[in-house]
Amino acid sequence: MKSQTIRRWSFVHTWTSLICTLILLLLAVTGLPLIFHHEIDHLLGNTPEFKTMPASTPNLDLQQLVAAAEAHRPGEVMQYFGWDEDAPHAVTAIMAATADTEPNSSHTFQLDARTGEAYELPAANGGFTMIMLRLHTDLYAGPWGMLFVGAMGLLFIAAIVSGVVLYAPFMRRLKFATVRQTKSTRVRWLDLHNLIGVVTVTWALVVGVTGVINACADLVIAAWRNDSLAAMVAPYRDAPPLLQRAPATHLLDIAEAAVPGMAADFIAFPGTRFSSEHHYTVFMKGATHLTSHLLTPVLIDASNLQVTAIVERPWYMDAMGMSQPLHFGDYGGMPMKVLWAALDVLTIIVLGSGVYLWWVRRRAVASAADARGELAR
Repeated sequence: MKSQTIRRWSFVHTWTSLICTLILLLLAVTGLPLIFHHEIDHLLGNTPEFKTMPASTPNLDLQQLVAAAEAHRPGEVMQYFGWDEDAPHAVTAIMAATADTEPNSSHTFQLDARTGEAYELPAANGGFTMIMLRLHTDLYAGPWGMLFVGAMGLLFIAAIVSGVVLYAPFMRRLKFATVRQTKSTRVRWLDLHNLIGVVTVTWALVVGVTGVINACADLVIAAWRNDSLAAMVAPYRDAPPLLQRAPATHLLDIAEAAVPGMAADFIAFPGTRFSSEHHYTVFMKGATHLTSHLLTPVLIDASNLQVTAIVERPWYMDAMGMSQPLHFGDYGGMPMKVLWAALDVLTIIVLGSGVYLWWVRRRAVASAADARGELAR
């Protein structure tokens, strides 16, 4: 590689790394507990302990659960119901002052599906893991914070690519994994920085790319609303406001009949950003580990419970659905979480050592300039 080309790649690597390093360090540190958020919530006592009841105890129907939720949060409206296969007796409810209230201002709790009893979820309403999540996703700055995090992710990807380009000719002079122990501290850290960077490069690219996609979630959802959803609800554009909605009792049965072999992941109630003013939208997931992250929306007329559309998933919604669990290592159980955590720690070392190497080199250049100035006097 020509020296001029090396200088250009070195410039790209140095400045893309420096600009994003502090934010990336924050994201790496906050991402570490988020990998184990289920375990942390359980340790902190933030996971509800449901009553022990006979296995044959039936669940309440959806409308009864809606009534239980509204009794728990009087004056608020239902936004979402969700299910987690790890908690078969739990229904996650999200409510707010209005149906279109933005997510960070909503209130999340769980209902016992058998009794309708409500259990608070401190972790979902300002607890430790929620603080970590907000810092990790939007820095408590809302949509603009998410876009800023996404921009830092793009710089991180550029830093990775430029680092790989610079490392290739460097490795021709040394055997792989060589750390020159007899050299200066700076050289040893340079070798470690390069070695750990190469070992983690694939993971870092995966996390960087999925992080950028996740940071664009609001834009992706807006595009879906303006594209696929808008086309499906176009016949309702001039319809009068929905004054009374049909009970939600049989929504799951209706949706499961519309897309056999799939199960409900969550329900968006009328007026929310995942639905329309005139529809319940039931998001159905596949039965396999992979397809469980690919959701198919079923639109059900909220006045008469007729299925009006099964919305095709655009590629960008699939990309977002796949990237979110992959970003936090939620695909392979505890072994994958441990691997993700180890790689996260190694990335923190790479980021920190990169700052150290830049600072030491900067001081060396400044000292050399001072020495030349002394000799010139």
